[in-house]
Amino acid sequence: KENMEKVLAYMYMMVSKAKAKGIHFSKKYLRSLGSTIKYYKGVTTWFKRINEYGDSLGLDVEHYIISSGVKDIIEGCEIAPEFKKIYACEYMFDENGDAVWPKVAINYTMKTQYVFRISKGIDNITEDALVNQRISNEDRRVPYRNMIYLGDGITDVPCMRLIKDKNGKSIAVYPRGKKEKVAGLLRDNRVNYIVFF
Repeated sequence: KENMEKVLAYMYMMVSKAKAKGIHFSKKYLRSLGSTIKYYKGVTTWFKRINEYGDSLGLDVEHYIISSGVKDIIEGCEIAPEFKKIYACEYMFDENGDAVWPKVAINYTMKTQYVFRISKGIDNITEDALVNQRISNEDRRVPYRNMIYLGDGITDVPCMRLIKDKNGKSIAVYPRGKKEKVAGLLRDNRVNYIVFF
């Protein structure tokens, strides 16, 4: 009805619905939501296993999240400490701790910006000039060829394609019931692999 960008729309609706139900929509509340997340088999042990495998090859493995979800919810998750950096949607909070405005909104194409930031070693999300500067592959902190991108939704497609096109590896992870829906990603050469669980 309002022709609103989808990520901004859901961020608005979260605040609106919480207010209507009398929920104090704070960082503490959002983090409590993250603590209740249930994981698929193998997720909680993935980091230790892949880090040990990297060590056996003499590699330093780093994990990042680039999400259209809410950062405070993700930071409340059991696996949050495993990530070097979490890039996700954020709220600005007022003096009472209430969410009042979207501080960061990350949609499907904006996710690619964070891939660029990781590659160039730019952690500060307010640093725009360096993100747009040309940097040779040899001078990048993390060359694209050293990246593996795991995506589980439509907002991941631009990043999966970017990483694949830059000689990294992209893996689409989807439930078995979505097989027909995502087979096109492989057929259209947007990902290297599709894994169904």
